[in-house]
Amino acid sequence: MARASYGFSAPPYSSLRRLSQSPVTLLSSRTTNLRNIRAVSISDSSTNQQPSLEVIGGAVDSFLPAFNTLHLPYVPYPVIGWNRHLETIFAAFYRSLPAVRFRRQCLRTRDDGTVSLDWIAGDDLSLPSDSPVLILLPGLTGGSGDTYVRHMLLRARSKGWRGVVFNSRGCGDSPVTTSQFYSASFLGDINEVVEYVGNRYPKANLYAAGWSLGANILVRYLGQEFHPCPLSGAISLCNPFNLVVADEDFRKGFNIIYDKALANSLCKIFKRHALLFEDMGGAFNIPLAANAKSVREFDEGLTRVSFGFESVDDYYSKSSSSDSIRNVSIPLLCIQAENDPIAPSRGIPREDIEVYKALFSLLRL
Repeated sequence: MARASYGFSAPPYSSLRRLSQSPVTLLSSRTTNLRNIRAVSISDSSTNQQPSLEVIGGAVDSFLPAFNTLHLPYVPYPVIGWNRHLETIFAAFYRSLPAVRFRRQCLRTRDDGTVSLDWIAGDDLSLPSDSPVLILLPGLTGGSGDTYVRHMLLRARSKGWRGVVFNSRGCGDSPVTTSQFYSASFLGDINEVVEYVGNRYPKANLYAAGWSLGANILVRYLGQEFHPCPLSGAISLCNPFNLVVADEDFRKGFNIIYDKALANSLCKIFKRHALLFEDMGGAFNIPLAANAKSVREFDEGLTRVSFGFESVDDYYSKSSSSDSIRNVSIPLLCIQAENDPIAPSRGIPREDIEVYKALFSLLRL
């Protein structure tokens, strides 16, 4: 899988350690004014070993010099790095898990749900109140115990930033207090988390970074129309963007292995809180959700009904962040890999980026 020199580690659609993947190449976006997206996209092709950079659009002089290592060639990890599945699985088992002491804060939401915020212990004593704050949104079923989250957290901390992990309902051992999990469509929790963190540190600039499903939720949050975004900037990593396309690829070939593993993790979270759901009637299919063999089955039995969608495809279509890019009004850096097995490059909304006067560059390796 192609790699940038920034040292980011990002999983394809999951926060499961065994499904995490190594650093990937860049699709980045920034804004010079509040209505025009400026994007840089770097992707890879295993059939061409020589990198070439194509740049289209404006903002080249403003932003491209900041990426002073993009000219460096991609050097894949020996043997492993030439196969996207080997690289994904290898990184999941051999990436280090940094030791981090967390201070957990459970935040009760307006609908009586609960999310957990994990802060690095001691930061309140060692960092000034105006230190930048980075809110991290892990991937599907992920939380502060995942390797890629901790590496990002410590990297930010080394730069003097205050980091906090946003563990969604049921994720990262966050309690579930209502008969509703989180979903790609639901923006209520992220709205409340950003609002809370902003009120807690009113002198600080706020930023957010999300992986996979967390990235999809983040970009949808950024693209809310008529919503003054309190974030100063954001990062989207391994975003599936178009969930219909991602679902199609997710159920093909070797990707079925990832699908089953993620479904298993969803079922484990669900079963820990099964009593909250035992009296659910209507269109809910609780046995299907409890024993789902795929993410699609779990979403059919529980998620799409909980959030009022007619079908799974309706849920995926209306929850895709590809439709939100055009409305993003703050600097946004997106990181993608063309050979990502679960966030397919064909789902990247390139046309919308170009329509909105984006800078678009393509690196093939």
